[in-house]
Amino acid sequence: MTTEQVEERVRETLRAVDLDRVRAPGDLVDRVVRRRGRRRFAQAAGSTVAVAAITAGAVLGLGGGGAADQDRPARPAASPQGWKPWNITAKGTAERGCLVDGAALYCAGSRYDAAKFDARTGERQWTVKVVREGGYGNDHPFAVRDGVVYAYQNHTARNQPNGDYAGGTDLVAVKAGTGKVLWKVELANDNRDGQSALLIDGAVLANTPKDRTMSALDPRTGRTKWRHTWKKGIWCERAVLSGVPYLACRREIKHPQTTDVFRLDPATGKAEQITGLLGGQSFMGTTKDRLVLSAERDAAGKKVRLTLVSGSGQGVERWLPLQGAQAHVDVIGDRVISVNWRGEARAYSLRTGKVLWTRPVGVPMPDEESMTGIASPVVSEKRGVVFFLSPTGDLSGLDLRTGRQVWRHHVDFFGKGKPLNFGMPPQLLPYDDVLIARNGNKMISLLPRITG
Repeated sequence: MTTEQVEERVRETLRAVDLDRVRAPGDLVDRVVRRRGRRRFAQAAGSTVAVAAITAGAVLGLGGGGAADQDRPARPAASPQGWKPWNITAKGTAERGCLVDGAALYCAGSRYDAAKFDARTGERQWTVKVVREGGYGNDHPFAVRDGVVYAYQNHTARNQPNGDYAGGTDLVAVKAGTGKVLWKVELANDNRDGQSALLIDGAVLANTPKDRTMSALDPRTGRTKWRHTWKKGIWCERAVLSGVPYLACRREIKHPQTTDVFRLDPATGKAEQITGLLGGQSFMGTTKDRLVLSAERDAAGKKVRLTLVSGSGQGVERWLPLQGAQAHVDVIGDRVISVNWRGEARAYSLRTGKVLWTRPVGVPMPDEESMTGIASPVVSEKRGVVFFLSPTGDLSGLDLRTGRQVWRHHVDFFGKGKPLNFGMPPQLLPYDDVLIARNGNKMISLLPRITG
C-alpha cells in the first residue's frame, strides 16, 4: 500500500466516527437566480460541469467507497422519535425552498422570508414576514448554526426616486427558537446563491459591502471582523473546507489561462495562494478534506477534468466521463452523481476515478426545455441508497453500490406534477431516515421501505 493510500485510509477512519453529526446542506446549484442576480452556473454541456453549492460534500455523511463499505449491509429504516407521516400545503411559506436542521425545517415563500416547521409533524412554529415581496428563486434559509438561522430578505420596501422598485438584499440572522431577527447586513447585490454568504469558523462570510469583497461578519452581531477584496476584472468563487474559506480566482474572460486558489485565515482574512491551476476552473464541491474543481471538457467533448485540491494545495486530477447535456451533476460524499436528460444516472468515485455504475434513474424526466428538472439527489450512506424525485411526484431509490433500483414510490399529493413556481424544480430533503419531498408549496414526509 502506498503512502497516499495509507493516508487516505486514515482520513476515512477518522471521519467515519462523526458521520451522524454531518448536516445536510442547502441546494447545490441555484437554478433560478433572483431578479438582477448574475447567473454564475454553467451547464454540463458547456465549458464546465457546474458552479455548485459550497457545502456539496456533506449530504448525510461522507462515503468511504472502500471494500468494507460495499460489504456492509444497509440497515432497515427507523423513524425518528415523535415522527408520523404528514403532508401540508404551505401557501406563501415554502415555494422558495427549505432547509432541514435536526428536527427543524426552515423554509421561505412569497409571504415569508423564513418559516420554521416541526419536521416530525409538519406544524408551523414561527414566521418572518417578507419586506414588500418575496423572492422567486432558491433563496430560502441557507444555514443554521448555534441556534441562529441565516436567510435573505429585501433591504427596503420603498420605490426609487424614479418610481422603480429595486429592494436590494439583506443577509438576515434569525433566532432559531423564536423567529426573532437578530441583525441584518445589506449585501453588494441581489445574488442569493451559494456564493453570496457561507459559514466559516467563527464568522459568516458574505459578499458585502461591494462587489469583489468578502466580509467576515460576527455571527452574534453582524459586525465586520475583517474583509478581503480582489481587483476589477477578476472573478473569485468561494468554498469552505473544514471551516476554512478558499477562493478560486481567474480573469473574467471566456478562456482564462490560469485559476489561482487562495486560502483565507478564518480569524484574520490573511490570504495565502496554495496552488495555481491551468485554465479556468470552478468550484464543484468538497469531498472529505479536499476541494473539487472542474475545468473544460477534453477535445473530444467526452470527459471533464476534475482537480481535487487539499488544504495545503496538493492536487490530484480525475477525468469525469460526461457525454451530452446533464440535468444534474452533484458532488455527494466521495462520489459524483450525474443524471442526464435521457434519464440515465451514473455514480463516479472521486477516490478511485472509476465509474461505479450506470443505471436508469427510475423517475420520468421533464423535457430539457421545460425550465425545470428533477430534485437534487439525496444520499443515505447508512442505508446505502441514493434517492431521486421528479416534478410528477415519482420517487426512486438506487443502491449506492450497484445502481439497482431498490425502492420506488409515487406522491399523489403533488397533483399533476406540473412546476408550481416559475419552473422551479422540486426538492428532496433528508430527516434521519425520513424523506421530505417538496413541490412548490406542497410538502409530504414519508419513510421509504427499502427492499433487499
